[in-house]
Amino acid sequence: MTRRVVVTGMALASPLGSTVESAFNRLHKLENCIIYDENLAIYKGLHTRLASRVQGFVLPEDFNRKITRTMGDVAILSVATAKQAVEDARLTDNPIISSGQTGVSYGSCSGSIDAIMDFYSMCVNHEVKNLNSGSYIRMMSHTAAVNISLYFKTHGRVIPTSTACTSGSMGIGYAYEAIKSGAQTVMISGGGEEYSPSNIGVFDTLFATSVKNDTPNLTPSPFDKDRDGLVIGEGSGTLILEEYEHAKNRGAKIYAELVGFATNSDGTHITNPNPEMMAEVMKQSLNSAGLSARDIGYINAHGTGTVNGDIAESQATYNVFGSNVPVSTIKSYTGHTLGACGAIEAIMSIEMMNNNWFCPNLNLKNVDERCAELDYIITNPRAFETEYFMSNNFAFGGINTSLIFKRI
Repeated sequence: MTRRVVVTGMALASPLGSTVESAFNRLHKLENCIIYDENLAIYKGLHTRLASRVQGFVLPEDFNRKITRTMGDVAILSVATAKQAVEDARLTDNPIISSGQTGVSYGSCSGSIDAIMDFYSMCVNHEVKNLNSGSYIRMMSHTAAVNISLYFKTHGRVIPTSTACTSGSMGIGYAYEAIKSGAQTVMISGGGEEYSPSNIGVFDTLFATSVKNDTPNLTPSPFDKDRDGLVIGEGSGTLILEEYEHAKNRGAKIYAELVGFATNSDGTHITNPNPEMMAEVMKQSLNSAGLSARDIGYINAHGTGTVNGDIAESQATYNVFGSNVPVSTIKSYTGHTLGACGAIEAIMSIEMMNNNWFCPNLNLKNVDERCAELDYIITNPRAFETEYFMSNNFAFGGINTSLIFKRI
């Protein structure tokens, strides 16, 4: 018997807001969340001054010094949204959480930069005075997943997904597979990323960041001929995935069903995307769901606002779907939240599907002629019903993911 996987809890901390309701309401304003960040002015040689910061986040009351001693900012954001999502799913006091039937599948690009710097200072200064018992836990790439497991005292599998910009979507996808295979009944899944000037610097050195420092409201502009790059953000998103019969039997609220997932790698270049393999991951996701391209009613694009990324993704999407499916990207509102983007975008797309309202691409005035002729949602939101949507993400290293959700 095929095990079905459903979403029974959602929570986020994002530039749009730190509750699902507030974030979705902010999305309706059709305004981006990009700011001029004065903190970036101290870095010589850094061209961009733009960032996107979490809004409305409140530290949970029980997050005392003992609880947070192993957490940097990325873990705090991730554990806090996991707590909210578990509460949303009404699983807080359910014994399944610590029974071994619940696992964690969660990712971020890296651990916290402050903790990494503590270890770096040891190498430079030859002193260990900045290190303590929590330093490594805050630094390690699986800090979000481990801290979530520690906080909830889970005994199921822990799947850390430190895969750059696909960390969040990979976390969701592997959680889906864990439940579908029968290995777990509940999974806490998603991804997070903390604010870090060094993350911004990585893309700035590649000339991939937007430098519209005087007009932050006009950037990023994915798929537009006048775009000049991405804007780095922060945040976290958590989805509680659950086996359908278990969810139904306990009377859980079900937001959507996750019916398809695929991931693959380009195997060609570390940073330049491969449109053939991007198209292939979409086809594999459709195959895993038992669907055809005509079944998909909306696509939430990765849509970073970089030239190579936009062109490759649009061509790949066209190769699978032609011009028949409406497309927009949440990143035109939030900027690129890196390890968190796949989870935040999945949550917002579920909300859009359930409300028959789909956001337009911000700052898309003139589609780049090098991009494929897709049905880009432009200027105004669209109201329509769809049974399925696809959410795609792509990462450095040539890592591609595709998720398909179903209305339920």
